[in-house]
Amino acid sequence: MTFKLVLAISALAAMPAFAELQQGGTQPNAPKPTLGQVQQVVQIISSNKTKLQQYCDIVKLDQQIAEAHRRNDTTTLEVLIKQSDDLAEQIGPEYVTMLQGLSQIEENSSDGVQIVAALDSLDKLCATK
Repeated sequence: MTFKLVLAISALAAMPAFAELQQGGTQPNAPKPTLGQVQQVVQIISSNKTKLQQYCDIVKLDQQIAEAHRRNDTTTLEVLIKQSDDLAEQIGPEYVTMLQGLSQIEENSSDGVQIVAALDSLDKLCATK
């Protein structure tokens, strides 16, 4: 998974929190995930067929989201983001929290490189499905 894709998915997972902000809620304060936390999430997803399928579906949706964004198709974009958010919630709170914190990771940092590599392992599992 490229770092830009990770950030895009991170932004999608954070969408409900941003909606809450717009409605007067409190600001989300997702902590920067550690490599250990990311590896734990990867283990949770990769060891559960249902969660892995949901993750792979999110990856597919992200491609559709990017295309809808490129076309400025806001109606389709909203539907796809909602589907992605729902799948992220089904995977679990650890996954959502991790995604929300990924925006704090620097791509070229040693943590960033290792985190992207850990998430790439999930993408490889999706490619074999």
